This record gives sequence, structure tokens and C-alpha cells, in this order.
Amino acid sequence: MSDSDSVADGLDHQLDPRVIPLERIAGAISIAGIATASFIGISFALLTSDDMPDVLRILLPGLWLVLALFGAWHAYGWPPRAYQHTFYRIDEQGIEIRRGVYWRIVINVPRSRVQHIDVSQGPIERRYALGTLVIYTAGTDHAKVQLSGLEHGRALRIRQHLLHPTTQTTRGGGPGVPAEAGDAV
Repeated sequence: MSDSDSVADGLDHQLDPRVIPLERIAGAISIAGIATASFIGISFALLTSDDMPDVLRILLPGLWLVLALFGAWHAYGWPPRAYQHTFYRIDEQGIEIRRGVYWRIVINVPRSRVQHIDVSQGPIERRYALGTLVIYTAGTDHAKVQLSGLEHGRALRIRQHLLHPTTQTTRGGGPGVPAEAGDAV
């Protein structure tokens, strides 16, 4: 059994657990940027507006603080929940991705619809040795399907498996011809 075949076991798999701290860092960076920009905007409005009611001058900073704390709590607490509700399965027909805490979504990508696949890594993903599998398909709905949080080597093996079908004897194809070569799509 080759490395690319070992990923096609037909079993449900979770993402790599290192995706939790990665998503927490990404969330913290996003929240810090949003909180800083909104703080500057609120400060500018408070300093330049002479006719703002006193109640609003008190409520705006308090509202900013509540929203910033909620954003920080969400950035820390959401990644474990998302991790617990994300699964993928790979078999000889293709890949199935299931995710969603409140709204569940199931995406099936048959191998016959795959156009090309990228494996990407951002700087934080590189630090955790993770990658994102990006599958481009023939079609309009979900023409680009992403699965983030895979161990980088596994993402490369999945890519290899989905792009290069196993060779076998097929009707009219003969030995060494990909199984899909004789099938019309």
C-alpha cells in the first residue's frame, strides 16, 4: 500500500489538534486589529465632537470594552468547538468534509470533479507544521473547497491521492491505464 493509498481508508478523521492554538492566534490578531481600529475611531469621535450627549460619551467606551472582551472570549473559545465538529473522510471516490457547530454542512467532492489542488501554508501554519488543502472543482457551487488544519505532510498525501488515481486493468483500458480513463463523465 502506497502513502497516497493510506489516506483513503474511508474512516472519519478530525483535523490536527494543533489547529486550535493556530486558530486562537489568528482570532487574537483579528480581534486586536478590529479593537484597535474601533478604539481609534471612538476616541476621535469623543475628542472632536463638542455636541455629543454626556450619556453617549460614557456608553461608547463601555460598549467598546464589552464588544472587545466578547471578541477576545470568542477568539479563545470558538476554535475547540469548531475542531470538535469538523471531520473529513477520504476514499477511492473522493473526499467528504463535514463541519459546523450550529449550522452543519457536508461537502462531497468526487475525484472526477477535481480540476487541481493546492496545498498552502501561511506563516502561522508553518510554525505549527499545518497546511490548507484547496480543491478546485469543475462546477459553480463550491468550485473552491478548503480544508484547513491538516498536518502538512498529510495534506500533500491527500493531494497526491485525489489527483493521481490508482492504476489497474479496466474495461478497454488495459494494464497501467487509470481506472477513470475508460469512464465517460
